[in-house]
Amino acid sequence: MSSSTPSAALLERLQALAPERLQGIRRGLEKESLRAQPSGSLALTPHPAALGSALTHPHITTDFSESQVELITGVHKGVEACLDELTEVHQFTYRTLQAQGDDEMLWVSSMPCGLPTDETIPIGRYGSSNVGRAKSVYRMGLGHRYGRRMQTISGIHYNWSLPGVSSEEYFGLIRNFRRHAFLLLYLFGASPAVCSSFVAGRQHELQELNDRTMYMPHGTSLRMGRLGYQSDAQASLAVSYNSLEGYGASLQDALTRPYPAYKAVGVRGTGGDYNQLATSLLQIENEFYGTIRPKRVIYPGERPLHALRERGVEYVEVRLLDLDPFVPVGITAQTMRFIDVFLLHCLLSDSPPDSPQEITELAHNQHRVAARGREPGLTLERAGQEVPLAEWGSDLVAQCRPIAAALDAAHGGTLYSDALAAADAALADPSLLSSARVLAAMQGTECGSFVPFIAHQSLQTRQHLLDLPFSAEQQSRFEAMTTASVAAQKAIEAADTMPFDVYLPQYLSPERLIVKHRRAESLPVSA
Repeated sequence: MSSSTPSAALLERLQALAPERLQGIRRGLEKESLRAQPSGSLALTPHPAALGSALTHPHITTDFSESQVELITGVHKGVEACLDELTEVHQFTYRTLQAQGDDEMLWVSSMPCGLPTDETIPIGRYGSSNVGRAKSVYRMGLGHRYGRRMQTISGIHYNWSLPGVSSEEYFGLIRNFRRHAFLLLYLFGASPAVCSSFVAGRQHELQELNDRTMYMPHGTSLRMGRLGYQSDAQASLAVSYNSLEGYGASLQDALTRPYPAYKAVGVRGTGGDYNQLATSLLQIENEFYGTIRPKRVIYPGERPLHALRERGVEYVEVRLLDLDPFVPVGITAQTMRFIDVFLLHCLLSDSPPDSPQEITELAHNQHRVAARGREPGLTLERAGQEVPLAEWGSDLVAQCRPIAAALDAAHGGTLYSDALAAADAALADPSLLSSARVLAAMQGTECGSFVPFIAHQSLQTRQHLLDLPFSAEQQSRFEAMTTASVAAQKAIEAADTMPFDVYLPQYLSPERLIVKHRRAESLPVSA
């Protein structure tokens, strides 16, 4: 059972962490946003050439769609440094759009703007190289499997590492994260409503706010609920997080097991064009949905699962964060500090093995909080018992206090403790949550609709970022990255000698998932 008092084991492990090790936390951000017109409809233009190559640019790419920009930071020791870089990448992106005469904006909500018909949503294009073509075929497969609308949902990924953590310890962190992820969904969910075009023709449990908006009155994150990144096919996966070996075996099975519905789609259509990369349950590793993933930087051409098995977990990727429409770059320093504390709690707490029963409970909890998180008296399942969300959440925050104090001592100030105090306040008063503020602000506007409200927020955010100072040196540095990325893509294309029809089966070969001689884990890790 949970307790508001940190365990002796947690306190002992915390005391063993020297301040310099706590200062060694590394984090990075990846933020997806749709490009939208001022009217609130999806921009159907190609990814702007002036932003560089989506295949090779280190900071600016696309996610599923040509219309879905993904902005990426490097790895940072400091929270503010990480946010500063994300802001800078936004500034360059907006200035480039403006210089082209585009009045497009980045949509500031996780749930999409007004969408055209499914087949009209453009998938990402990455040039003529084998790796570029594979990325596009993968996205074509996602469209066939889940529909393109679902793939336009956007979010923020938080990449995190602590020096000297082993794969075994990271998997312990992941198990605890999954147990307690409800708290992050409650605190940082910001997608309680959606344009009615998103659910047209689909079964759903949403309520009608008006003819253009559907919502859940106590919802926190439709993105993480039944309408978001969910898959009936993947629901059949019993992925174990009890060890790297078990996790790898689960993923390998999904990557090699044919799935009847996808077999019916076929790898290629009648005209010979590719429909998807493969007919297995997962085309590639990245198709596996989860609130958190173990990750490893891969070598060119290497399969992610092979990299994990060969060299161990390097960092974790937190994947359940919504874009906050009230914040210029979608996330605040306070949110990042809370996640730092939360992840350390997950790492330092005892982490018993998961079980099929617990995995089922966790899925139920995720759906409850996504759809009804702010509902007074809402309970969640824990070891077969119903526990009030507010009580369980408050216990977790209380257990985190010594961790926040240790981080404050290592960095100076009280910012980590302040982040916990804000979480406590939001557990006591749900009206403080972004999910509640979205509904209140939306219903306070003249039209009371999702798209006009988010369009207004997006235009305000665009102007704010354009008004920030941006030096000639910054502009020149980003222009150089753009030029270099285009040259890098051309070099990859020029070096290709293998026909795509030969390249693809070689890349997807099950042999490339297997490590024949596992190396021992060695160096301390970083994100």
